[in-house]
Amino acid sequence: MDTQEILMQFKNGEMSLEEAEAYLKRQPFEDMGYAKLDSHRKLRSGFAEVIFCSGKADAHLKEIFRHLYEEEGEVLGTRASLSQYELIKKEFPQVQYDEISHILKIEKEGKKRIGRIAVCTAGTADIPVAEEAAQTAEYFGSNVDRIYDVGVSGIHRLMSRLDVIQSANCVVAVAGMEGALASVIGGLVSNPVLAVPTSVGYGANMHGLSALLTMINSCANGIAVLNIDNGYGAGYMATQINRLAVRQGDGV
Repeated sequence: MDTQEILMQFKNGEMSLEEAEAYLKRQPFEDMGYAKLDSHRKLRSGFAEVIFCSGKADAHLKEIFRHLYEEEGEVLGTRASLSQYELIKKEFPQVQYDEISHILKIEKEGKKRIGRIAVCTAGTADIPVAEEAAQTAEYFGSNVDRIYDVGVSGIHRLMSRLDVIQSANCVVAVAGMEGALASVIGGLVSNPVLAVPTSVGYGANMHGLSALLTMINSCANGIAVLNIDNGYGAGYMATQINRLAVRQGDGV
């Protein structure tokens, strides 16, 4: 429960002064020994803590998931495996898992979404990273348009959706191989482009390094580059930009 919810419940008589005080006296993090859950992160940044599931021990993941769910009423986990999903599902049958993006989540019903983000991929092999970005942005309250398989080998496919891309408050361009998609989009839109290189490609792609270098060296303006395969980071930053656009009255 965040600070605003606590204050509203106290104001409406749904929570006593003592209960509200007990919530607000909590430390800004909860020390679990193996993890320190940042319970004040949403208050500071506007985004609640997210679980990076890969590599976590089952017992740790289960307890972290439970604590965050009890705190926020929803949880987002990234890079989760099918076995981790099955583990969490035993206690939380409502949990959702996407095998493409490896997103594991429980989301509040009826969540309001704002603005507009376009998530584009060069090819279908880039979709797992793009879906991580898209579902992260949706979880944090953004509307997302998915425009997949519009890479430079068939540029007419991109042009056919240009009206949607240009109307977005932020564009996420996800590409492997040589990573040219971000440069092309960057020259066609007025709003920020977040470029995400993927590890998709043949030998000289060097697990995404070639796409990363292309994006960093782009001559198109307004492009910011994230780490290789970092869909979550792109979805997070795109939401920040989207929120600013809506707040300033320029977004849809």
